[in-house]
Amino acid sequence: MHRALSWLGRAEQLGDDPDTQFVLLWIAFNAAYARDIEEGARRSERLTFKGLLDELIALDGERAIENLVWAEFPGSIRVVLDNVYIFNDFRVHHSGRLSADDWRRAFSNANRAAVRALGRSDTTSVPSIVLSRLYVLRNQLVHGGATWGGKVNRAQVRDGASLLAKLMPRVITIILDHPDHDLGRACYPVIT
Repeated sequence: MHRALSWLGRAEQLGDDPDTQFVLLWIAFNAAYARDIEEGARRSERLTFKGLLDELIALDGERAIENLVWAEFPGSIRVVLDNVYIFNDFRVHHSGRLSADDWRRAFSNANRAAVRALGRSDTTSVPSIVLSRLYVLRNQLVHGGATWGGKVNRAQVRDGASLLAKLMPRVITIILDHPDHDLGRACYPVIT
């Protein structure tokens, strides 16, 4: 948690720099959920953070994540879900590996599933769906697929940074409030 808090703290110190803030907040999220996993048991990063979210929501006696999802950000969540630029199949289509009809069908199906989850007040699914979209944005930024301060991707970067800035303090608080809950060994242990 020390690592997650350090990245969150730096992100909070930034003024109007949503690109850098988003990357720092994602590092804070990584620090909170990344675990040392046996090589044969490796799962996708998305499954790993979905598993953490499921655990955190179960531990969240004050319903902080639920309140964030349903009271504070319903509009922003819908904006993220409707943004095709952070939908992975849209990117795959533009790299020539998926037809326009296929990515549009996948987008429509994914958004219908998200709307059903929203309609059911499914607090475990909605943050996971949103984070999977933000993961595409994370990849875009971290792998150099965007220009810092560029004009093209402002909405998703701003919305992503804003959502993570609200989510991360809640994630860290829930973890700190349950010191006896074993989330696994941290990866990259400190070696002196």
